Amino acid sequence: MTAGEVESHGREATEVRAEFREGAVRIVTETGKSVPEVVKDLGINGTTLASWVSRARRTGSAPAGTSDELERLRLRLRRENAQLKRDNKELAMEREVLKRCMVLWVK
Repeated sequence: MTAGEVESHGREATEVRAEFREGAVRIVTETGKSVPEVVKDLGINGTTLASWVSRARRTGSAPAGTSDELERLRLRLRRENAQLKRDNKELAMEREVLKRCMVLWVK
């Protein structure tokens, strides 16, 4: 084997590993299967797959799973609810001030 053949083979192996990693991550993120289920099916280390999935989600290279989408929706709704409660409290205080002003103005 020449140096060029070794280098070529090394690149192919790297591409295969990258494709395998991306496929394993897609199985977890798109099918909704848990990491332990996929680990059993593929025969790989659970910690390895979990780190691949975590890294892919952090970088945004993996589609968000259904649970991630729901969690983001819950977070957005909690923030919106908190903002609406603050706004409601402020409006209630303004209404009280206006009531008091009306009482003074009527007198």
